[in-house]
Amino acid sequence: MRCAPGDLHDLAAEVLTDSPAHERQLFDLRLDRWFADLHDGLAAVFPAAAVGPLERRLIGTAARAFADRDPELKELDLRRTLDDAWICDPGMIGYATYADRFAGTLAGLGDRLDYLSELGVSYLHLMPLLEPRPGDSDGGYAVADYRRVRADLGDTGDLRALATALRGRGISLVLDLVLNHVAEEHAWAAAARAGDAHYQDYFRLYPDRAEPDAFERTLPEVFPDFAPGNFTWNAEMQRWVWTTFNAFQWDLNWANPDVLVEFAEIILFLANLGVEVVRLDAIAFLWKRLGTNCQNQPEVHALTQALRAVSRIACPALAFKAEAIVGPTDLVHYLGRGVHHGKVSDIAYHNSLMVQIWSMLAAQDVRLAAHALRAIPPIPASTTWVTYVRCHDDIGWAIDDADAAAVGLTGWGHRAFLSDYYSGSFPGSPARGLVFQENPATGDRRISGTAASLCGLDVALQAGPVPGRVGAGLVDAALARVLLGYAMVFGWGGIPVIWMGDELGLRNDPDWASEPGHEEDNRWAHRPRMPWDVAEERQDGATVAGRMFTALRHFATVRASLPYLDATVEAEIPELADPGILPVLRRHPVGVMLQLYNVTAGWRPWPGHLLHAHGLADGVDALSGTLVQIGLDGNLWLAPHASLWIVPRG
Repeated sequence: MRCAPGDLHDLAAEVLTDSPAHERQLFDLRLDRWFADLHDGLAAVFPAAAVGPLERRLIGTAARAFADRDPELKELDLRRTLDDAWICDPGMIGYATYADRFAGTLAGLGDRLDYLSELGVSYLHLMPLLEPRPGDSDGGYAVADYRRVRADLGDTGDLRALATALRGRGISLVLDLVLNHVAEEHAWAAAARAGDAHYQDYFRLYPDRAEPDAFERTLPEVFPDFAPGNFTWNAEMQRWVWTTFNAFQWDLNWANPDVLVEFAEIILFLANLGVEVVRLDAIAFLWKRLGTNCQNQPEVHALTQALRAVSRIACPALAFKAEAIVGPTDLVHYLGRGVHHGKVSDIAYHNSLMVQIWSMLAAQDVRLAAHALRAIPPIPASTTWVTYVRCHDDIGWAIDDADAAAVGLTGWGHRAFLSDYYSGSFPGSPARGLVFQENPATGDRRISGTAASLCGLDVALQAGPVPGRVGAGLVDAALARVLLGYAMVFGWGGIPVIWMGDELGLRNDPDWASEPGHEEDNRWAHRPRMPWDVAEERQDGATVAGRMFTALRHFATVRASLPYLDATVEAEIPELADPGILPVLRRHPVGVMLQLYNVTAGWRPWPGHLLHAHGLADGVDALSGTLVQIGLDGNLWLAPHASLWIVPRG
């Protein structure tokens, strides 16, 4: 282990002069433990002469945050240090929502914690709640102040109180931290517009179109409908500003070490409020390199490593989650590959699994998914995935052309099929999604919609004799598709996250466009306000809400009891025996677990000899509690859209 230089220990001692001796000793031990990660991350990005001074600034920041940290949070740091795989536990069940749409305010959300505990939630992701710009703020991702909470939700005192209440229930609070850009109203941007050269260097500014045009040759457009191009003219500065997402979101210049220090301070500020996971939004876009798409550049991982090292020194209970919706070969780097192995983010979104679940449900075929999921390299054992059926965002069809070709499809053709199917334009499709950001040049059509609407519940209820009641076959089929998707994400390992409303079978909000600022963004169709009258039906098994809530709560309970689902165990896709059944194998030291998912609307067989091969011919389906039954024909038969979690008996 490379220990920190003496001058950094001396600096920490000065800052911590009033701290007890055991805390000074603890900080020194952490400084030595994480110094190499900090130094190597900085040295990979900044000139050698800048590294030493930057280390001093960051260690001073870490020491001050450590000194200010609440004793209860320092105890949590010790607990997490002793159990650094806490994010991998099968009892981790996530829930994601907007605070205002769930409960109005942060205080109101605190009054609804019984609901989350009843569902089995241990990880709560609250969508952007730091102060955004007025008006359109890209759903809160245009942040005007990282140290203030939206006034309509409360203040930082309310956030601290909520984090404390959640921690008392064993629920970790997750917040978004937007790294790539700030709102044009942010104080840094305001100072830059006023002519402050120090803050102008926080951004990517250009006097003419020469460099922007050179970059544009290889840059994609994130929002071609809302914000074509990647640069915006600012008349006050007479400069072009790099604006990847929207004209009002100014990309930051991460080549400037001051930006790194600013965000280190912000991360530790949030951690000291009680935030346990920071979602690193748009992290893939941080570093700009001419001739590339300016995503997934090596410096991104070095910068993340440095930030993580600072947080480990000050507050090791904090985990990093990478919001990188990129291809599988790029995605694993956000959990650490090569020199960054296990040193960057602790959690990442398994976007590929989400896309393949929707692909399997539409095509009723698992071959593409099996090929694509097998191709994802293993991740560090100390890290894990967030698995999800859907999120706050639209669904982009990240189907790799090579993966599609490997199973006899074309990438373009399959992506077009999925867009047609989930928008409801494909003949016979029960889905009722909305096309989001169609790009005529590329043919890209992303899809908005709740899980229930994408699985056909709208159509089923229109046809059913008694809306929402058990008995309509189309309703049963629609809910079976939703639950099949959730069984897959609960069974994959990692942290399965329920998006608010899916646990009640909520459909698209028909009034999504009526709220000011939402008119042009149909993603609000799948971000409805929580209908608490519907939630009151969650104990009634004769309603859609009751069936969904009971099923997902059951998934959570069963999952927490199964050591096979610890995320330190890799999910494997064994040989297929039927193109309609996805097998997932998990080899844990206590035994083998085989999951089988029938993605078709018909009965499908699974060969009994494959169960014998894994010692599971007399196994138990953990979801139903029933023994495995191999028929006289030698097969185990799965009902339409059935999910089996087969474990050893006893």
